[in-house]
Amino acid sequence: MENRLNLKNTEPKAYEAMYALEKYIQASSLSKTHLELIKIRASQLNGCAYCIDKHTRDALQAGETAQRIFLLNAWRETDLFTDEEKVILAITEEITLIHHQGLTDQTFHQALKLFSQNYLAQVIMAVITINAWNRIGVSTRMGVEVN
Repeated sequence: MENRLNLKNTEPKAYEAMYALEKYIQASSLSKTHLELIKIRASQLNGCAYCIDKHTRDALQAGETAQRIFLLNAWRETDLFTDEEKVILAITEEITLIHHQGLTDQTFHQALKLFSQNYLAQVIMAVITINAWNRIGVSTRMGVEVN
């Protein structure tokens, strides 16, 4: 598939604004594991090959196991993920698929039992950010680099 345009070159101010949000997420207190699970799962749901490739590689480099990445699509059916990770994955899915029902009260209140409001806010912002990156990747047809 051919790339449509390079947003960074075509609209550098828009890209810089988007990148500023990414820098905020990277500087947040989110664990690397939580952040990569968010990025991979949202990218799977959105069908962004570029982001799936990038973030699975990043997760593996950060020590994530291949088995957990392989089973991420079926996280509800395995005990490989912690309660905290399961809530984060539920938040990721509910926000990414916002047209279904959005972030439910049940998931939100479950998250507040496990995380501070600040950490939960960072999780929500990370989901929003990767969804924006996915939309950039899919709409501009960012390609996957072949090694």
